Amino acid sequence: MSEETLRHAFSARLIEACNRKGLESHGRGVTLARVLSVTPRAVGKWLNGEAMPRDGKMQALADYLDVSREWLQLGTTALDNNVRAVAQAPGYNSYPLISWVSAGLWSEAVEPWSRAEIDRWPATTRHVSENSFWLEVKGDSMTSPVGLSIPEGMMILVDPDIPATSGKLVVARLINANEATFKRYIEDGGRKYLKPLNPEYKMQEIHDDCRIIGVVVEAKWENLA
Repeated sequence: MSEETLRHAFSARLIEACNRKGLESHGRGVTLARVLSVTPRAVGKWLNGEAMPRDGKMQALADYLDVSREWLQLGTTALDNNVRAVAQAPGYNSYPLISWVSAGLWSEAVEPWSRAEIDRWPATTRHVSENSFWLEVKGDSMTSPVGLSIPEGMMILVDPDIPATSGKLVVARLINANEATFKRYIEDGGRKYLKPLNPEYKMQEIHDDCRIIGVVVEAKWENLA
């Protein structure tokens, strides 16, 4: 991932955290500058994706915004509330990184593939079921210009044992499709939808022809694991 991409991804998370903190856009730069004892110009560069804070300021920024430094700096987080810090189990566990086609078939057999045949096993400290697996995001339907954004190339950790409830990020499969899709699951007025984070894509109503494979509990860049 390029340095520019890292900066812009950080900027999007910073803006999201500011919004959740209740910092209005016209005054957040001055507020953050005062709290962190830096210049408004420096904060402006953070917000515009031109620069990132140094280590000490990154931690202070995360503390003030009530988010984890890991999420703010690296984009690794539990997605229950997108930015809220969560308790992590000590140690790391590894889960297989599979293909999107494989994801659509993952729960249709007791052991769809021999684990020995899967050579990529990214680690996590998240507490998830033993049936969990990683996917590498394809396309830009979950890339958002503001707020939560999960662009192409990020990895998502999917737990098939967590019930899908409205608002959760999920991996789903249309019965007639050959592979899975990654969207936000929405229930509204008795109807069910798959909603992209990218506003250029339309929300899709789903019926009995759609099966939720699992809930996404973590997203991260592999080279930052």
